[in-house]
Amino acid sequence: MNFEKALKLLNAEFQKGKIEFALIGGLALRFAGVERFTRDIDFMVALSDSERVHMIMESLGYQALHRTQNVANYSGPSELGQVDFLFAQRQYGLDMLHNANPETFLGESIRVIRPEDIIGLKVQSSSNDPERADQDRVDIKNILRVNVAKLDMGLVREYFKVFDREEELERILSSL
Repeated sequence: MNFEKALKLLNAEFQKGKIEFALIGGLALRFAGVERFTRDIDFMVALSDSERVHMIMESLGYQALHRTQNVANYSGPSELGQVDFLFAQRQYGLDMLHNANPETFLGESIRVIRPEDIIGLKVQSSSNDPERADQDRVDIKNILRVNVAKLDMGLVREYFKVFDREEELERILSSL
């Protein structure tokens, strides 16, 4: 996958379509000071923009692999690779999207969700999909290790509380 080419193309099309979006997932981790291999690009967009995103993706030669009210996965020509979307519809997700910070990545200005919000998504993901739990816990611990002094720990605690996992957060913090 040519991340630079895909990102430039998608960024331009989403900007042209006035779609509010933010980078999440493995690529967003680097802006939290954590490097991890990834094979795709992950974005968050508002659920209200999901149909327009679908039309853009199809116009660029991507095929929908899976689409629901919550997520969509697209496979493009080999150089454009896989692109996944998480659709923000509840207040937590909409706030994450709204609070994303502009960053420069591969020569593009792109909004990236905050480290606290990456943690929130990882707490949700590992709660909903036990197969992802081990990797998500590693990512959470690494984000905390690098950023604990700068994070809004009240928000991080809130994310863990939503999934009744406060004790887990305390164990992670005591191991740093």
